[in-house]
Amino acid sequence: MKIFSALYQWTLRWAEHKFAPRILAVLTFSESIFFPIPPDVLLAPMVLAKPKKAWQFATITTLASVLGGVVGYWLGYLMFEPWIEPIIIEFGYQARFEKIMTWFEQWGIWVVFIAGFSPIPYKLFTVSAGFLQMAFLPFLLVSAVGRGMRFFLVAGLIKWGGAAMEKKIRQYIDILGWGVVALIVLVYLFNR
Repeated sequence: MKIFSALYQWTLRWAEHKFAPRILAVLTFSESIFFPIPPDVLLAPMVLAKPKKAWQFATITTLASVLGGVVGYWLGYLMFEPWIEPIIIEFGYQARFEKIMTWFEQWGIWVVFIAGFSPIPYKLFTVSAGFLQMAFLPFLLVSAVGRGMRFFLVAGLIKWGGAAMEKKIRQYIDILGWGVVALIVLVYLFNR
């Protein structure tokens, strides 16, 4: 089934739209608070479509992500009990939240950097940092560095790979897409 090929083509066409940078900023901001889709899925096609703007797109993504992280931080700081805790309970995320708390105890501020750079859901760590009342300026600094490194790396790799990388992505997009779906299912099953 070639679902991902069609989605990939649609995303590439959309990445050239004049409002794509604004949508990228909104998607990235939202992802840092609640949205489940990582901004890389729009950043990469935008860089493929307009490689000369790779650093501009990475900057937009980084700034929007850090601003969203700040909102997540303050939600955790100010609204954990009335808003966030009921959501954690409703979705059965207590064990995940406790694991994150353990990571904060073990690694401190570095866990925010790791979450910012890696595919780990950054939003969970922004809210947790606020809930734990982590010092705001160090939180802001490691968020900016971690997120910036990630998005500039993605933009740089896509720009560097250029047309040859785009050809390979197009060739293997369905395999990659179904592989990610399988990985998500496996992670879900092992974390139950």
